[in-house]
Amino acid sequence: MSAGGPKGVVVGGSNVGLAVVLELLRQGYYVELIDKAPPNETSLALYTRQWNWRPEDLLYFNGDLFDRLSTDPAVELVFISAGLGRVAAFEELHPAEIDNVLEVNALAAIKILRCFYDRLLGEAPFYCGVMGSIAGLVSSPLFSVYGASKAALCRCTESLNIELEMAGSSNRILTVAPFSLAGTSFNGADNDLALLRPLAKELVDRMRARKTFYIPQYDKTAADVLERYRRDPHAFGVSSYVYKQKGGRVSSGTKAVIGYLSGTFDLFHIGHLNLLRKAREHCDYLIVGVHASGEWKGRETFIPLEERMALLNACRYVDKVVPAELEDSDAWLKYNFHRLFVGDDYMGSARFARYEEYFKDKNVEIIYFPYTRGTSSSKLRAVLTAALKKSKG
Repeated sequence: MSAGGPKGVVVGGSNVGLAVVLELLRQGYYVELIDKAPPNETSLALYTRQWNWRPEDLLYFNGDLFDRLSTDPAVELVFISAGLGRVAAFEELHPAEIDNVLEVNALAAIKILRCFYDRLLGEAPFYCGVMGSIAGLVSSPLFSVYGASKAALCRCTESLNIELEMAGSSNRILTVAPFSLAGTSFNGADNDLALLRPLAKELVDRMRARKTFYIPQYDKTAADVLERYRRDPHAFGVSSYVYKQKGGRVSSGTKAVIGYLSGTFDLFHIGHLNLLRKAREHCDYLIVGVHASGEWKGRETFIPLEERMALLNACRYVDKVVPAELEDSDAWLKYNFHRLFVGDDYMGSARFARYEEYFKDKNVEIIYFPYTRGTSSSKLRAVLTAALKKSKG
């Protein structure tokens, strides 16, 4: 990138987002790509020094990152493409899955817009776009939570554009509401960036022209969909339900990965926090079992059980706190978790050798995490014990 060249920020780089990244690179931008997973580097091979991948999980919104990017004067364009969801009956969705869809598709996107909103309000040109969906404009049974998340985003951007207008700003947010896009993996097909290239160019051009709304292939598909919905929303919803069922797109079963770990969590410290953070990165819903005391390990506990549970309940990485069962195998009978997390100091122990045998036919994976160097409960306990003895002596 030449010194002083423009920068673009693209959030989500799996399909349309990656196509937009490529279009920006063709137009001479340096691109900051933000996504949980690394991009397909083969497709970006011609532009090795023009882009940077920042690994971020939008479930844990990093406001500091977006605030820093928003104050970079070279950044003049933001496109938010990240999203997730699946076609499924509402009863099949675990509460964690509902949280994740709303957090990524709506809340994170709106928070990103807030970080860049001062730039949008400013006099200098600033270009912005978000990926909505036609599912956010009509009823979409069997796609209910996804549709709700996109409806929230679409209504928010529509309202923000009015606020920008009334504030005297010429900048606008482009909301893209596709019905179906050839070249994407949305419906199980492979991504085809060649098919997406015209769309990506259209999106960048419309952002730079400060347009507010765009439905790709409107005349071909979306116009009829929207008209049928406007004419009779109930009949449209029933038809949509039948269409999804007949199309074989409806998935069954809960897709959320349930994780479990247990411990005493006495004298809570950074090692505990790292364990919880790593565990939550490997599941959608984390249950933490807390032992009443440290007797099972031959150790004294200093903090009452209720207080330890309250501390864990306040941790952002924990979804549910429960009293621990004596054995993690007993906890599985209650919570049917898919992954059991533990420090690697237990690897090879008789207890976990027994667990590995017990869980091998139950679709449960045991994940061992490296022991955190530095602060530990053992060190803290030794200091406190010595201090107590000294005070009593």
